[in-house]
Amino acid sequence: MSDPTPVISVRPVVLPAPERGTDLHVRVSAPATGTDRLPVVVLSHGFGQSMDGYAPLADHWAASGFAVVQPTHLDSRRLGLAPDDPRTPEIWRIRVDDLGRAIDHLDVLAAAVPGLAGRIDHDRVAVAGHSWGAQTAGTLLGARVLDADDVPGEDMADPRVGAGVLLAAAGLGGDTLAPFAAEHFPFMNPDFSTMAAPTLVVAGDDDHSQLSSRGPDWWTDAYHLSPGRKSLLTLFGAHHSLGGVAGYGAAETTDESPERVALLQRLTTAYLRDALGVESESWKREDAGLEGSALGRVESKG
Repeated sequence: MSDPTPVISVRPVVLPAPERGTDLHVRVSAPATGTDRLPVVVLSHGFGQSMDGYAPLADHWAASGFAVVQPTHLDSRRLGLAPDDPRTPEIWRIRVDDLGRAIDHLDVLAAAVPGLAGRIDHDRVAVAGHSWGAQTAGTLLGARVLDADDVPGEDMADPRVGAGVLLAAAGLGGDTLAPFAAEHFPFMNPDFSTMAAPTLVVAGDDDHSQLSSRGPDWWTDAYHLSPGRKSLLTLFGAHHSLGGVAGYGAAETTDESPERVALLQRLTTAYLRDALGVESESWKREDAGLEGSALGRVESKG
């Protein structure tokens, strides 16, 4: 993997979205100089976060040769959407549309960053997300939402997306959801059987959720129940913040671990480079390097 280079970041780049009710604000980060045909990662934040979150990952990916696109979803605390806003029940769908809108307008986003126009590789696009953002990203990878009768809903997969990284992605819904989650988050009922795109699933083995009656294995369903080429990175001792991916010094981090975050930076970068066809040696090296590690393990299928 090449040495990191200086990064330039522009925010907000505003994409008009009249039907959304609020224009979509996006942060775009990329290497300031260097290679053309940059692969793209569209990163979906977790509940309440914004385009300014997840700097430990976004900064590293950009410095490692990716153009990183971060939309601010309607649930961001920055927007202060009222609980009784008529859009609230459909935010999960609007989130998916946000990622699609960003991909639709990659050239517009690139043009807003000095020196980035013409350097985007439209054939190498990945999505990534943490927590609710992982469900959002997973939908573009082919996962669907089951209705109350367990019938799969709309197929919202995006054929332009070639790979994904799902960090702490919620597992199956149904009877295992806590009553509060079942009442307030009916969309939290995924079907992974059609999520065929290459994906790295990341889960903490000490991530106990109040949303489900199951233990930390709940966060691995996206790996075990989906077809095709998949890898699962299990982080030992990690909680939902996976060591601190949401931001430098983020208050919600309960398991702060610079070593764990550094591992995530390296592994996710290497995986994306491999899955998008940039190069594969880094992923092979990082995978092999975890043998006997006290930080985590990788398993793969497909």
